[in-house]
Amino acid sequence: MLRIYLIGISILIIAIIANLIASKIGLATWYDFGPKFFKRGYIALQEIGFISIFWLFILYPIVLALGYLIGNKIYNLL
Repeated sequence: MLRIYLIGISILIIAIIANLIASKIGLATWYDFGPKFFKRGYIALQEIGFISIFWLFILYPIVLALGYLIGNKIYNLL
């Protein structure tokens, strides 16, 4: 149970940091994209641009996976 908790906290911290950095450099976050997508549908994909799409669907999941790895590593060190 402790392992799952540490991994979850690690992913959460990494997600918060990633979202802050993404918004600072002008990339769309899920908080920006989600409401647009539910209002406008697939047109929202064209509006946010390729780089933000690449960030949301490719890079962001990889960053969150790194959060998993960090949390797992912390657990193994304990």
